[in-house]
Amino acid sequence: MKIRPLHDRVVVRRMEEETTTPGGIVLPGSAKEKPQQGEVLAIGEGRYVDGQLRPLSVKAGDKVIFGSYAGSTVKIDGEELLILSENEIFGVLES
Repeated sequence: MKIRPLHDRVVVRRMEEETTTPGGIVLPGSAKEKPQQGEVLAIGEGRYVDGQLRPLSVKAGDKVIFGSYAGSTVKIDGEELLILSENEIFGVLES
């Protein structure tokens, strides 16, 4: 199943969680923090501002940073995805 976000919404897949600290300690599942980085899978068409459609600043494939409690989690085809508003995204990671 595909999902097409509306307006200024963005669908993001969270990056994998770290299971080991930099010091080599293995973290149990309950101690792990949810990652605040992810990959954009789909974007909406944009937002109307003063009667004109303003396209989004991110595109599919971008790696982004967002807040810990940003967006809403949905499960599609057994995969947990995050739906965010564009203003909940802090920035795009560039390599």
